[in-house]
Amino acid sequence: MGNRPPLDASLIAPCGMNCGICLGYLRDKNHCPGCRGMDNYKNVRCVIRKCEHRQKTESGFCSECGRFPCARMKQLDKRYRTRYAMSMFANLIEIKEAGMDEFIRSQVGRYTCKDCGGTICVHRGYCWSCKGKG
Repeated sequence: MGNRPPLDASLIAPCGMNCGICLGYLRDKNHCPGCRGMDNYKNVRCVIRKCEHRQKTESGFCSECGRFPCARMKQLDKRYRTRYAMSMFANLIEIKEAGMDEFIRSQVGRYTCKDCGGTICVHRGYCWSCKGKG
């Protein structure tokens, strides 16, 4: 996993994804800095990150957009619910209702390996440090 910073609000993407548990963020080769750290990142292809409607919201989160949930968010949420047992919509609702600090605490509890304290990758389903199911 390298020396990644602890999970904080800067790692929560506009769509509700926790970039700190993403394969792109965790890997060392072609490391992604997270959606909020991509200003100078060459591989920015995310339609949601670039969305002009979302960029006009006060918080920068999709849940505050007047078009929410848009077709792209519905597609993304369905893919993550199906493949990774995670919902972007549920994340955004938790952030809105419980607040960012509580959301981060719940993410740390859910995605921290019980065996070694490493990060469980949402895309792989195992701890990035010890490869255990944590």
